[in-house]
Amino acid sequence: MIQGRDAQQPPRGEWHAWLIFGGRGSGKTRMGAEWVNGMVHALPPFSTVKSGNIALVGETLADVREIMIDGPSGIMAVSRAERPRFEASRRRLLWANGATASMFSSEDPDSLRGPQFDAAWCDELAKWRNLQETWDMLQFGLRLGTKPRQVITTTPRPLPLLKDMIADPAIPVWRMRTEENAANLAPGFIDHVSELYGGTRLGRQELDGELIEDNPDALWSRPLLEKIHCPDVPDLKRIVVAIDPPASANKKSDACGIVAAGLDGAGIAWVLADASLAPAKPHEWARRAIALFHRLEADLIIAEVNQGGDMVAAVISAEDVAVPVRSVRANRGKALRAEPMAALYQQGRVRHAGRFRQLEDEMCDFTASGLSSGRSPDRVDALVWALGDLFRRRDGSPRVRVVA
Repeated sequence: MIQGRDAQQPPRGEWHAWLIFGGRGSGKTRMGAEWVNGMVHALPPFSTVKSGNIALVGETLADVREIMIDGPSGIMAVSRAERPRFEASRRRLLWANGATASMFSSEDPDSLRGPQFDAAWCDELAKWRNLQETWDMLQFGLRLGTKPRQVITTTPRPLPLLKDMIADPAIPVWRMRTEENAANLAPGFIDHVSELYGGTRLGRQELDGELIEDNPDALWSRPLLEKIHCPDVPDLKRIVVAIDPPASANKKSDACGIVAAGLDGAGIAWVLADASLAPAKPHEWARRAIALFHRLEADLIIAEVNQGGDMVAAVISAEDVAVPVRSVRANRGKALRAEPMAALYQQGRVRHAGRFRQLEDEMCDFTASGLSSGRSPDRVDALVWALGDLFRRRDGSPRVRVVA
C-alpha cells in the first residue's frame, strides 16, 4: 500500500495477530481490505507468500458482505488488478489464483468449527455477539501454512479479550484517529463531529480510537462527569490555583498537579484549568502555576508542602514575590481528603468549564486504594486542594467535611 499512511502499514517482524484500533472513518476498514488483497497476491509489504484460505469474520453475515466485501473501503473496492468472484451460495470470494475468502458471523461461532485457514480478517471485534466463543473457534482454525496471521480492525471498547490483547507483547497494536484521514472524508465532517463530541468519552472512543476503561470503585464516574461540562462560566467571586508538587524532578517522578478552580455567587465551583506538568523541575512548575494565576486573575495559590516543606513557597516567591501563597499540609490520606469533594460532584455543586482529559481519566480511576497504576494521583490531589479551599468558610472551617 504505497500511498497508505504510516499507521496503515503492517508491523515488521514475526507476529500472529495485529490489532488495529481506529476511530470512525479513520481508514481501518480500508486497511483490512488492503491486507486481504495483499495476502492473496503476496504483495509487499503484506506478504511474500500467497494465502489460499482466508476467514472474513464480522458481527453478522450482512456486515461481512456490505462492509468488508462490497463497502466503499471493502475488498472489491481495493481490488485494482483483479476483482474476485463472489459466490453467494457458498458465502465466499474466489480469486483466479484459487485463493478463497469465506464469510463468517459472530452470531454463529460453530460455523468456524471444521474450516481451516492461513489468514483471517476480523472486523469490529468489539461488536461481536458471541465474542469469546467466536474468537476461540477462529484460533483453532488458523492452522494452515507456515505463518498463519490475523488482522483485527475495530473501534475500541474495554472488553476483557481486547485488554488481554493489549497486554500481550506478541501482539502489535496500532491506533488510528479519524482526523488523520480527513483528506478522504467529507469536507466539514471533522469540524462537525469534533464540535459535538470532541473531548467526550464517546468522541475519544469513536474518533480517537482510545480504549477508555471505567473503574467501578472509583470516586467519580464518567457519566457523572459528562453531565457537568459547561463552557458558559458565570462571574466568579474567588479563583484559586492549587499545586501538588512532585517529590523529585527526575524523568520517572510523578507529575506536578496544577489545577485552577473558582466559586460563583450561587456557591457552585468551576474547575477552570488543568495545567499539570510531568516531569517538572521546581522552577518549571512554579512558572506554569504563576502564569495560570495571572491569566485567570486568581486570588491565591494553594501549595501542598508535605513533599517540599517551605521550599514550595520559596520557589514561587523567587519567581514572583507578589503572588500570594497559602501552604497546606495533608494529615490524612488522599482518599479521605477526596471523598467529600466527590460528594460535592454528586450534589451538583461542581462544574467543569472544559474537557480535562487527563484529570478526568485520573478521577475515574481513583479509588480508596489510589490509582490502579500505583502512581500518585497528582491531578486529583491538586483538584481536591483547590475545591477544599473554595468551600471553606471565611472563618476557615469547611462548608463540607474536609479532612486535611
